[in-house]
Amino acid sequence: MDLLVAVALQVMTGIATLFLISLGLAVIFGMMGVINLAHGEFLMLGGYAAILSVRHGINLWVAMFLIAPLAVGLFGLIVERLMIRRLYGQMVETMLATWGLSLALIGIVTMVFGNTVGGFSAPLGSVQVGKFQFSAYSLFLIGAAGLLAVLVWIVLRRTPYGLLARGTMQNAEMAAALGVATERVYAVTFALGAALTGLAGGLLAPLSGVVPTMGTAYIAKAFITVITGGAAMLVGTLSASVLLGAAGVLGTFLTTPVLGEAALLALAIVLVRLLPRGITGRFFQRAL
Repeated sequence: MDLLVAVALQVMTGIATLFLISLGLAVIFGMMGVINLAHGEFLMLGGYAAILSVRHGINLWVAMFLIAPLAVGLFGLIVERLMIRRLYGQMVETMLATWGLSLALIGIVTMVFGNTVGGFSAPLGSVQVGKFQFSAYSLFLIGAAGLLAVLVWIVLRRTPYGLLARGTMQNAEMAAALGVATERVYAVTFALGAALTGLAGGLLAPLSGVVPTMGTAYIAKAFITVITGGAAMLVGTLSASVLLGAAGVLGTFLTTPVLGEAALLALAIVLVRLLPRGITGRFFQRAL
């Protein structure tokens, strides 16, 4: 029984982690159709923002929940203004531009901080689950992911910005004709996706550590999750995170970490093959 509870907690942590790293991409790619190949580096910047803040004496909760998302959100706003705005509707050019941004960020951060792992200890200690010990911070991540999902749903469904953003993404020309400043909506939405990604990077920094090339470990999983989820940005990302996260953790528990990653990829391939429009292309079609 203790083992079952411990495995269940590990599965929930894997689901929460996958959801956190994918949510910002779901906003940028799922809502805006922008393929941001620098998504992993946005995660990395969030992690470094949190680490540097803690090293300079800022409370770690403030660093993770405030400094990291604000720093990366502001950076995302600058990127949208200077680069992405000129490339809307040009998929290949956007991919090349963000890939170049990814390489540039890795190079700059490596020159500044070196190619070493940085981080800080996970807070909250551990909890005892029968004969097993489990990180209390992992339990916190599960709760944080759930709370973040609710907050994003409220923002997009219940606020004036959410209405304008959803209307603009569905029909920008009509929104502009009705007097909506569509360029401002695009900029705010891109910054929101970047801020969510920075928040994920800050939250994951105590568990995984931060290194300039850490984005390569996350970007493929994030894209697979968002594509598997389908058109409904929030529900799709959450449902795909549940299925793929569970498959990855259980595969790792039953075999090895490499085969666990392979199990996640294999399930994603099967889902995309059976559901070409994603999970929410077949189910939850009216969900957000």
